[in-house]
Amino acid sequence: MKTQLHAPERGVVRDLVRDLVNQGIDNLRANGTLPADLAAPDFVVERPKDRTHGDFSSNVAMLLAKPAKSNPRALAQALVEALPSSDAIAAVEIAGPGFLNFRLSESAWQQQLRTILALGEAYGRNDSGSGRTAGVEYVSANPTGPLHVGHGRAAVIGDCIARVLAANGWNVRREFYYNDAGAQIDNLARSVQARALGKTPDDPSWPEDGYRGDYIVDVAEAYLRGDTVSFEDHAVTGAKDPQDLDAIRRFAVAWLRREQNADLEAYGVSFDVYFLESSLYADDKVEETVHTLAANGHTYEEGGALWLRTTDFGDDKDRVMRKSDGTYTYFVPDVAYHLSKWQRGYERAITELGADHHGSLARVKAGLQALDAGIPKDWPEYVLHQMVTVMRGGEEVKISKRAGSYLTLRDLIDEAGRDATRWFLLARKPDSQLTFDIDLARSQSLDNPVYYVQLSHARICGLWRQLGERGLAYDAAAGLAQPLDLDGDSPASRATHALLTELSRWPDVVASAGEHLEPHLVTAYLHELAQAFQSYYNDHQFLVDDADLRNARLALAQATRQVLANGLALIGVSAPESM
Repeated sequence: MKTQLHAPERGVVRDLVRDLVNQGIDNLRANGTLPADLAAPDFVVERPKDRTHGDFSSNVAMLLAKPAKSNPRALAQALVEALPSSDAIAAVEIAGPGFLNFRLSESAWQQQLRTILALGEAYGRNDSGSGRTAGVEYVSANPTGPLHVGHGRAAVIGDCIARVLAANGWNVRREFYYNDAGAQIDNLARSVQARALGKTPDDPSWPEDGYRGDYIVDVAEAYLRGDTVSFEDHAVTGAKDPQDLDAIRRFAVAWLRREQNADLEAYGVSFDVYFLESSLYADDKVEETVHTLAANGHTYEEGGALWLRTTDFGDDKDRVMRKSDGTYTYFVPDVAYHLSKWQRGYERAITELGADHHGSLARVKAGLQALDAGIPKDWPEYVLHQMVTVMRGGEEVKISKRAGSYLTLRDLIDEAGRDATRWFLLARKPDSQLTFDIDLARSQSLDNPVYYVQLSHARICGLWRQLGERGLAYDAAAGLAQPLDLDGDSPASRATHALLTELSRWPDVVASAGEHLEPHLVTAYLHELAQAFQSYYNDHQFLVDDADLRNARLALAQATRQVLANGLALIGVSAPESM
């Protein structure tokens, strides 16, 4: 006997269609059309590219046809007849070689609106992560200078990966790994010392790989004054002695960590864990890691160096771990660091890096496998971003006076604003190169996507202000019970259907962004939703005298405002009520 299926409470209409199909397959097994032991195939329920084909399409009949030894279209017809009745489905049609095309009913769209407004900020979120722990590492800049634009892209990608994972039910830990050990820190300390001694980068005795930006002057002056630098749970006071290189090193790192933290705070980026590379040495974690690798038989000595047999784990050649001078190569502490993530219970460990780090990934994974610690082969996961080119007035902007050789993130935020900076640096897939047009980001035009989306949100908020000014009322319950102008093929009806379709896509976008670690999908979706709303807005009057019509249209506008706000919050961009 057929069962009655209703629209799902969380508003994921795709799930309803999938449940319908699975119930239909069960019914075909029960009536003997399909073998009782035939498993349901991994079929697709997707939105057709040509929306005249319906709201959803499935290839299930074609996948079942071969094992069932049946004609696909005949099997599709049998499946249509076996589907349970549902008040959410207006029609099911067979197309081409056996595709099933589903059209949603008016009641399904009304239920969609009710779900959006009932769930509010929770609409689109899910619990697929089941509270499991995911660690997301991003930025992880050396504390040797101000953050540059590349760090800004890393920061917003990593921050939004963390946000979309949390929206998918993961317990997320945001992590910053400070490379506070090694040659670059020595170069920083010597550069500050040289400035403290009154030298300039033009001096013949200036450190060969020293840092030349004006910020080095600021650090040196603060050190000589004896300033106290406070950051996180630490405080470091300048010793005033230009000969004390260790004191200068501690102060310079603290000063720059504080500055980087301030930049990230202005950018709306925060962390739960600050992990110091130096702690791996202080706690003997690097030595322990090397000892374990050797004990497992994955190392050998040659030419005075200690090597790791990374070729046993898919690398193109073996790698030096400890050089002949006794120092470790940079990937060894990375292995120890990632081992700590595994030991801290990170079921997923995601690291956001610049594409120039690509060469080190295989050797880190090889090192983790060689530890024989039960770490999966596909762990950790990496998201790599490409370079950013910043343009102003049609010309590339490369440097800032403060940094000396590159454009800082703070420069960009000061010029374009936080919202636009976050949006533009997130808006493309990380592995694609990105051009940031400052003029476009600052413009209040419909060509500026973040302005366009924020304007749509503000425009809807404005409807409620106008409602009060005109002495009109809005009854949400009544509005959700009214017809939605979906009859016929008029421009107004098409605009209504397009907007409803976009609203129903939001849970799918959140799930996909989390599954594939692609938060840029959110910006693309928001722009498409704003376009769909603007088309609807152009074809409909909202504040009309007919109360039923007014309530129905305002209910749809209210749902749109909610989804726009949810999407903007997920990428850390504000949702203004007026512009």
